[in-house]
Amino acid sequence: MKKILIFYATYGGGHLSAAQSINQYIKDHYQDMEVEMVDCIKYINKILDKLTTGAYREMAKKTPKLWGKVYKNSQKGILGHISTGANKLLARKLKKLIIEKSPDIIISTHPFSSQMINYLKKKGKIQTPLATVLTDFASHEQWLIGHEYTNYFFVSNNQMKQELCNYGVSEEKIHVSGIPMSERFFYKFNTEEILKFFDLSPNKKVILFFGGGEMGLGKERTTQILRSLINIGTQYQIVAVAGKNEKMKENFEKLVKELNVHERVKVLGFTDKVPELMHISTLVVTKPGGLTTTESLASHLPIIIINPIPGQEEQNAEFLENHGVGIWIRKKDNPDEIFTDLFKSEEKIEEMKENTKKLYQSYSTQNICKTILGK
Repeated sequence: MKKILIFYATYGGGHLSAAQSINQYIKDHYQDMEVEMVDCIKYINKILDKLTTGAYREMAKKTPKLWGKVYKNSQKGILGHISTGANKLLARKLKKLIIEKSPDIIISTHPFSSQMINYLKKKGKIQTPLATVLTDFASHEQWLIGHEYTNYFFVSNNQMKQELCNYGVSEEKIHVSGIPMSERFFYKFNTEEILKFFDLSPNKKVILFFGGGEMGLGKERTTQILRSLINIGTQYQIVAVAGKNEKMKENFEKLVKELNVHERVKVLGFTDKVPELMHISTLVVTKPGGLTTTESLASHLPIIIINPIPGQEEQNAEFLENHGVGIWIRKKDNPDEIFTDLFKSEEKIEEMKENTKKLYQSYSTQNICKTILGK
């Protein structure tokens, strides 16, 4: 029986979700393989994990511009050297786990674990094949340190493949697979049952509005954009999802009460029915995280982009705009004007929907697993 180790870290949700999707697919489709997920930072040091994860969340939430500078500068210069140096030291503890587990292949969905594995391979400490899965729509050099020792790179689009080639990665290693996601997005749902479950009308199209979840970025701005959407998009019904952010949920509920729009605006907290909601939607309003973006493209939903975190999410936003599948509401923009222009006719939305079909990579998780494991 082959053994597979999947390394991830909880900086942002996309790395964990990608790892979970691959993990579940292997368990469901490869009976002769044993798979295990490991949070590489938490395994090395739980205190370090709390400090670094907490620092990321606080910086991205409270000082996003500063986080953007950290993200940009981590590619080169002193921050890049510190990050790489730290990962070399941390790799020593990871080596103990790898030798103990003796996996046949390692899959990494975070740049830190990829760097550590590449360092160990460079030093001849391990020889295990490594597959790195990038979880955004633009590359970052932290993913590519020690790329000579990585056997597979999986990227979301052809532009990223070219970026990796320009960096010096061998083309035969790079696979345009898309970002791993749950197989639930490929289920054949019953639209009528979903509408009934969420108490929605079958006579109005649905817009899905994600309010930022646990990060809760730009609470006032998010509420302002939702207000604008409610007032301008009167022909639509809206499902506003606040995730685990209770304050955001309270804001949404106050707004619905103030505008007296209970009939066509439904407010939700955390929900595990995102595939179902995307299935019945015409449009999604969201932060451009790698996972949500992938799920939206898989559901052929045009994306209204709000509150991107400077750094990787702003790069995702630019990518989506440049490929005609997204409209980015920037801080200086008036959301009333953007929604008024968008809803003048359905042509723009239909055009964006068609563009999602050109951009989306079907069956990403399956393709990744087949490339690495065969069958």
